[in-house]
Amino acid sequence: MHTDFDRCVRAVRSKDARFDGWFYTAVLTTRIYCRPSCPAVPPKDRNISFYPSAAAAQQAGFRACKRCAPDASPGSPRWNERADLVARAMRLIGDGTVDREGVPGLAARLGYSTRQIERQLLAELGAGPLALARAQRAQTARILIETSELPMADVAFAAGFASIRAFNETVREVFALAPTELRARAARGNRPATPGVLTLRLPFRAPLNPDNLFGHLAATAVPGVEEWRDGAYHRTLRLPYGHGTVALRPRPDHIDCRLALSDQRDLAGAISRCRRLLDLDADPEAVDTLLGTDPMLAPLVDKAPGRRVPRTVDAEEFAVRAVLGQQVSTAAARTLAARLVVAHGEPLETPHGGLTHLFPTAEALAGLDPAALAMPTGRRATVVRVAHALASGELALGVGSDWERARAHLTALPGIGPWTAEIIAMRALGDPDAFIPTDLGVRRAAATAGLPATPGALTRHAAAWRPWRAYAVQYLWSADDHAAARMPSA
Repeated sequence: MHTDFDRCVRAVRSKDARFDGWFYTAVLTTRIYCRPSCPAVPPKDRNISFYPSAAAAQQAGFRACKRCAPDASPGSPRWNERADLVARAMRLIGDGTVDREGVPGLAARLGYSTRQIERQLLAELGAGPLALARAQRAQTARILIETSELPMADVAFAAGFASIRAFNETVREVFALAPTELRARAARGNRPATPGVLTLRLPFRAPLNPDNLFGHLAATAVPGVEEWRDGAYHRTLRLPYGHGTVALRPRPDHIDCRLALSDQRDLAGAISRCRRLLDLDADPEAVDTLLGTDPMLAPLVDKAPGRRVPRTVDAEEFAVRAVLGQQVSTAAARTLAARLVVAHGEPLETPHGGLTHLFPTAEALAGLDPAALAMPTGRRATVVRVAHALASGELALGVGSDWERARAHLTALPGIGPWTAEIIAMRALGDPDAFIPTDLGVRRAAATAGLPATPGALTRHAAAWRPWRAYAVQYLWSADDHAAARMPSA
């Protein structure tokens, strides 16, 4: 979009927050870059240039605006909508792969050469993987500086910098302030209420309807791993360097996020996973505009626009839970998952409320005797089979995985049917076009709305909803009187 100068100018003149994250505005006279909705007086057109990423603006010598904090804008929805190389690379960079494994590690995960990845990222984003990772490190550093009391040396290494010198230079270059000056500015605002807890604001594109999002997470919460408490969704997190807990609470213009991490190097990855869980980088205007063109679906969209797809912080965990949920009620699936957690999960040293365990790893489940699992014979065999495929690497469901290849591997596993494969594609892989026409709730809601109720006919009708069929499922589910479709009351 950044190449359409006139359209970008209109968005900047109207301070349209819907375009935050789509492109960045660079002011040639001040050498500052902003988000489109920056409250400052817009510069003259001849003094504006547009960039597709914060990293590209930084590489061109621009520093971040102190008023609108462009590095904290919602991520581009393109990376959640697409499954091509660039989108997969951006999801992996967001998850911290370059910081942990370098560009060769990123290339190995994607199955391409470093040169191919560099070329494609430069062509579309104006910056290579190292520059994009550097921009993310700068954002992580700012968050730690402003929301924690960590010494600056600890902040530097937690944010992924190789040296304190690189940390100081990057912060000064990107924010035009020394790290200590950034902390001093933040000290005039709110400070963390609890030592060791990072309090963040996760932005999103409005509108966001939290009812089905938090309702679903609360209704399906696995005891010991997840809970709804004090108006927030709480859960444990298994992360590359350690573990953590998070509390997510919906607010009118952001999601309140409180993170407690055993290793601060996991901050960027934890934020990325929380954003994916709540689908915060979605473009609700694009989704609702298309779905609203169907006269039978439009009433559901108009009644409560901005529904998101509840996803997951751990794709492997969700795959196991999807198998447990086959052909049973939500309550039964929670019971089966809770037994698995107690028997094979990793206990937290210090429980947080009702959070006591990390969900079992695929490696732990792959080595089990199926007879040891307290569930129907066919299902326990499928659980172990899926866990073994995940542990061996035969089945890849991570943020950088190929959606269609993952579907093919899933459906090739005995015990995995179309419903399970599509629900995993929807919530674990993040495919916005995943569709489950055989789901009982979808069929019931379709019949009530006057849509075709048989799977084949509904699939043909839903072709007009592409590429947003996963969102159409959320609107159909919302028509049912089920706890998962309502905001939790307590």
